[in-house]
Amino acid sequence: MYSSLGEKQQALDYYNQALPLLRAVGNRGGEANTLNNIGYVYDSLGEKQQALDYYNQALPLSRGVGEATTLNPLLRVVGNRGVEATTLNNIGLVYDSLGEKQKALEYLNQALPLFRAVGDRGGEATTLNNIGLVYDSLGEKQQALDYYNQALPLLRAVGDRAGCFHCRG
Repeated sequence: MYSSLGEKQQALDYYNQALPLLRAVGNRGGEANTLNNIGYVYDSLGEKQQALDYYNQALPLSRGVGEATTLNPLLRVVGNRGVEATTLNNIGLVYDSLGEKQKALEYLNQALPLFRAVGDRGGEATTLNNIGLVYDSLGEKQQALDYYNQALPLLRAVGDRAGCFHCRG
């Protein structure tokens, strides 16, 4: 992935080439994932409002992926809750960075049960840690500690030995 290599513009170029193709073939899950990735690149570039715009485009698509045309029967039932959870987590992180802590908590708390529902322990741990970070920034140290303590065993279980060094998203 180019955005991981620091080649942000290259990543945006490829994502923007993929988007109309995904739309043309009706791949709503791929479209949601690509919009989320574009949002992530803009977020990493510090363009928070642009990131929110893309995340907010991805969110309804990720919620509607469970349509009858999906080949995977599990996705037909539950939709792509993993993409939805990731998008909600990312929106929460943007609001946190904008100083809108309550809005951040609102989105992070929507992401958490979805990560749990799909069994994504890494996503669950990351979101628990992110909620803890928001509470910590609000000065609510005990609340933050409660979330960190919930995240820690999950991080160990998924092999994150850095202990949440990379838990921001």
